[in-house]
Amino acid sequence: MRKIMRFLMLGALLVLPLTAMSREATMASPNGKLVVTVSDEGGRPTYAVTLEGQPMLLPSALGFKADFGDFTDGLKMTETKASQVDKCYEMRQAKQHHIHYVATLLTVGFENARGQKMSMEFSVSDNDVAFRYLIPRQRNDNPKSAVILSEQTSFRLPEGTTTFLTPQSNPMIGWERTKPSYEEEYKADAPMTARSQYGKGYTFPCLFRVPFAATPSQKSGQDGWVLISETGVSSAYCGSRLSDYDAPTGYTIAYPMEGENNGIGSVMPGIPLPGTTPWRTITVGISLKPIVETTIAYDVVEPIYEPSIDYQSGRYTWSWLIWQDNSINYDDQVKFIDLASAMGFELCLVDNWWDERIGRDRIAELSKYAQRKGVSLTFGYNSNGFENDAPQTPRQCMNTGMARDREMAWMKSIGVKGIKVDFFGGDKQETMKLYEDILYDANRYGLQCIFHGCTLPRGWERMYPNYVASEAVLASENVFFNEGAAKREPFDLTMHPFCRNTVGTMDWGGIIMNKYLSPDNKSRHPRHTTDIFEMASGITMQTAIQCVAMQPNNLTANELPSFELDWLKAMPTTWEETRFVDGYPGKYVVLARRHGDDWYVAGLNALPEPLQLSLDLTGIFPVGSQLKYYVDDAKSGQPALTTLKADKKGKAKVTIQPNGGIILQQ
Repeated sequence: MRKIMRFLMLGALLVLPLTAMSREATMASPNGKLVVTVSDEGGRPTYAVTLEGQPMLLPSALGFKADFGDFTDGLKMTETKASQVDKCYEMRQAKQHHIHYVATLLTVGFENARGQKMSMEFSVSDNDVAFRYLIPRQRNDNPKSAVILSEQTSFRLPEGTTTFLTPQSNPMIGWERTKPSYEEEYKADAPMTARSQYGKGYTFPCLFRVPFAATPSQKSGQDGWVLISETGVSSAYCGSRLSDYDAPTGYTIAYPMEGENNGIGSVMPGIPLPGTTPWRTITVGISLKPIVETTIAYDVVEPIYEPSIDYQSGRYTWSWLIWQDNSINYDDQVKFIDLASAMGFELCLVDNWWDERIGRDRIAELSKYAQRKGVSLTFGYNSNGFENDAPQTPRQCMNTGMARDREMAWMKSIGVKGIKVDFFGGDKQETMKLYEDILYDANRYGLQCIFHGCTLPRGWERMYPNYVASEAVLASENVFFNEGAAKREPFDLTMHPFCRNTVGTMDWGGIIMNKYLSPDNKSRHPRHTTDIFEMASGITMQTAIQCVAMQPNNLTANELPSFELDWLKAMPTTWEETRFVDGYPGKYVVLARRHGDDWYVAGLNALPEPLQLSLDLTGIFPVGSQLKYYVDDAKSGQPALTTLKADKKGKAKVTIQPNGGIILQQ
């Protein structure tokens, strides 16, 4: 086989003929270990991914059908272009502060039988692949817009791969027809052949464990990891998901369902031409370290607008989680403002119904009271509109530009700092536009945004500077609603650092410090995690504004040891650096995060037995340093603050109790 084009050291690009009618382009990562191969064999574009010679994705289909042309079959590769990306940027609210992204960029041109053109753009870093479609105008500078009818984009994983996935639900089902609310359960280590719960595929991100064949450098039985997601979704496209598995084609990109958003809006995205689709992202690793530490969701997107103010991070109290709707009254909110003030927390969330149960005049008084106590308020809103039947108010304040302008100007006038908007309708382009419109308008008034009952954020922390986090997960409210979810909490919170939370900030909604899920802290079902587990989850869960779901009784009844209160008062929520230390999805996790010069190592155990680990803390704490050790006492089960010394090799032996946690600090 004769090489017919240049081999570029810059991008390690190799283009060569497969047959007289087919061509292949190969691009390597900067370190040469990750290789992407693009082919047009048989007139059908495909790509494949290997890492250190091991197949991570088998040849998988590319292409799409648009209203003006078919780019799935009868295509030929016409040109290739390689270049390098080397950029630095900063993030205030993600897992890393200063990010240096180095990648090789490969653009591959294709032409169909009608002479219509499109290109694929691949950005390949040492552990990440991002790709998207570039669609130009065609002959005579037309068409100038396009509807993308469907994508053929697929992901074929090696045989024996197991999955860590959460299903996409049917639309307009569940409580008040609010699904999909992206609050379904994950299943760990399931076979690819297992069908999704609703038969509608899976919500991004999607995690896979890939078995490796034995090689001279790798033992048989070693596994690799693949995380698939997307980023850069704005009002210019719809959100997508993965289909159910099909043996010949693997998983494919699926567009929203007709019934989403109460049937309003197209399931097919429309774009101006020239235009691009969002980036599909693939993170691969020999270990879980690249999965946990990836920043690809932010690396390939850019800010859409500038921040109007210097947005701040912080912690917030939230009455609704345990005191529920009855707490949305003036006097109870004063208690949670006072709690936030006593703890040094920056914010207090007043959830839905405040307009009816407190009233706008008194809520303005409440905001003034909070500010005198050094606390700012955030308000809960319903996104509706017409998306579903969720009854919570305020309604019809976020769904139109005129309503938002009026509402946000009023919030700014009374000193409110943020909003939590709930009950969105799906992934249609119509809904993506609503997210973006809320964010853009909120930025004009200096308001930060948290979304609940909502889809996965897709690069939004970088794209929208006042975006904070999304729920998009089976979150803490379910721990309150039923004991089954309370028992499942350790599994969930040891799963999310490897999938949901690694690609986007997550508003889980509460570091829960009550021992029982009730205002009196004596009735209803118990919390099934230890205090140290809950505290450590404040480190393993990543969001710049963190909910600490303490209750006033946690202070007045002297329910929490002073060292716990002191730790919660000082808990940071922003990070300069994040490192994976140890773990396995749904079983346990140990992460290290740095705030300023201070490192925090936090671990959670979801296993039914104590977990003994020897942690490699090299480069985190000085060798031989004496560390504060927050741990659950093995005999009493009570939280304890003691000390632990790392050995001369930087190793520290720890034991994490079942449903328990650890925290290490200098």
